[in-house]
Amino acid sequence: MVKVVTLKNIPIMPAEGAAEQTAGWTGPVHRTRQTIIEPGDSKEFTCSVVNFSQGCNTGWHVHDCDQILIVTSGSGIVATENEEHEINVGDVAHITAGERHWHGAKADSTMGHITIMLVGAKSTWG
Repeated sequence: MVKVVTLKNIPIMPAEGAAEQTAGWTGPVHRTRQTIIEPGDSKEFTCSVVNFSQGCNTGWHVHDCDQILIVTSGSGIVATENEEHEINVGDVAHITAGERHWHGAKADSTMGHITIMLVGAKSTWG
């Protein structure tokens, strides 16, 4: 089976988890999610677009599987306790399982990315 979706046609829903301010931004923040692979449609993967308002990030968290981020709009940051990288449209970030990290929009930009993880993966916030 092949399933093709158009991102602009996927419903936009509030995203679970934290929505924190990126350094240098003092305004309100929020995240939304567009589910690309619906629960039950894949035995292996989850896939969604996560959209960050200006200056919004996930806050610190850890996943029990690898995570792949593909930036689709805007400009952002992905950071671990030891490094920080600017990410822009077309960039792909690979975060290994167990790595404490955060990602989100820069203080002067919004950002959207596709996230790909394993079905059943667990996230721990903080």
